[in-house]
Amino acid sequence: MNRIKRLSHEVLDQHKSKFGVDFVDNKKTLDEVSIIRSKGLRNEIAGFITRFLKREIRDQQSKEARIEADEQIVNEAEATSNESVAEITQTQSVLEQSPSEQPEQSPSEQPEKSPSEQPE
Repeated sequence: MNRIKRLSHEVLDQHKSKFGVDFVDNKKTLDEVSIIRSKGLRNEIAGFITRFLKREIRDQQSKEARIEADEQIVNEAEATSNESVAEITQTQSVLEQSPSEQPEQSPSEQPEKSPSEQPE
């Protein structure tokens, strides 16, 4: 691990709650919690901390979005499953009815007879 990462992680382990996603604020906070004599080193550490925290937030949001999408898919699947069960139950109840209880078919719904079956 290089020097910038190592120093950044050491500072974050002790003072993570004081840092945010703003580079300028992170530079000021870094001056308060540590002694860094080099301006360039301070800027690199503050930049790494800023990128690190932004990446953490972005990763957390993407995880939450994936979890939400998965829950939505599961809910849709359950709804579809419940509709299918209702349709199957309805079909079974129609099939279980006796022929006298079944609704009569209209002439358009009755199957047509082939010419060989029609009376002469």
